[in-house]
Amino acid sequence: MPVPVFERGLAGLRGNHHIEYFQLDESQDFVPVSVSECSIREYLGTPAQVAARVRDVEILIVHGGPVTDEVLAAAPALRLICCARGGPVNVDVAAASARQIPVVNTPGKNAESVADQALAFMVMLARGFPKAQRFLIEGGRLGESAFEGARFLGHDLGGHVLGLVGFGNVGRRVHRRAVAFGMRLVVYDPYVKVGDLASTEQVATLAELLARSDFVSLHVRATAETENFFGSAQFAAMKRGSYFVNTARESLVDEEALDAALASGHLAGAALDVVRPRAQEGPHPLLRHDNVVITPHIGGATHETLLRGVTMVADEIQRFAAGELLRAVVNRAALEAPAKSTISRPGSVEA
Repeated sequence: MPVPVFERGLAGLRGNHHIEYFQLDESQDFVPVSVSECSIREYLGTPAQVAARVRDVEILIVHGGPVTDEVLAAAPALRLICCARGGPVNVDVAAASARQIPVVNTPGKNAESVADQALAFMVMLARGFPKAQRFLIEGGRLGESAFEGARFLGHDLGGHVLGLVGFGNVGRRVHRRAVAFGMRLVVYDPYVKVGDLASTEQVATLAELLARSDFVSLHVRATAETENFFGSAQFAAMKRGSYFVNTARESLVDEEALDAALASGHLAGAALDVVRPRAQEGPHPLLRHDNVVITPHIGGATHETLLRGVTMVADEIQRFAAGELLRAVVNRAALEAPAKSTISRPGSVEA
């Protein structure tokens, strides 16, 4: 998160709060040792860099900056931690809770961007764009015939069935876009009631969704229970000639099973924004198929997503300063201490 994005998103706070900004030095080496350091992930910079700047800070805002017990110990005035991302995995939430410090995050900040990507993936797969692109990359020549596209005949999205596995922040937005494309939808989510939505049916089982869908788009949280949520059985249960899209998390998919389903011709294609880390160099094995798209986890990588995360944080700080209930608290029990719930004077904010 560049400092100028923080400055733009927090502009509305300047009149009532003293705000300082600093950019972490990502080049500094850091080897986690303590329990707190080992509990965080997906961070940039070092805890020491953050700790050096927070002595008198009441509110700390980070994007990828590490927040450990070392940072908390260096910030005796700290009363609120804001993490401008969907999951505060770079924050030791347990250590913050032990100090009665609320931690807020920005759930759904990238939902619009990821939903856009999911629909883009579907268009690319349906129209055979990966195969057509590979044709040109490998030296295929563009002819002058008006019927040249015959070798790359694809499908419209309209009239086809999209199965949404999960109907949360992203799933709902994919639904709206898919309806605009003229698709019919089936939804599987045992935790959400979809209600009366146009061109949409909620099904009771994943098996029913898989059997009916021309496209399956995955929008499920990564938990221990959803590890390899899609494996051989699920791919076999999908309609022959259907397409698979994953813009959620890599742990949800058994990639070897997906590779086998593609190699057998059972699936017509797949698009993934996330894949499991590999020690081997070179192209990902799934890219041997000319009906596969893989992007390097860029679903939320838009300027709008970054700014949206900061403005969501700014709204939470306004609520905190006014003594109002915070909306996106990941450790809500920490709010039980009333002395921590308001700012009695213009606060000091570090971003």
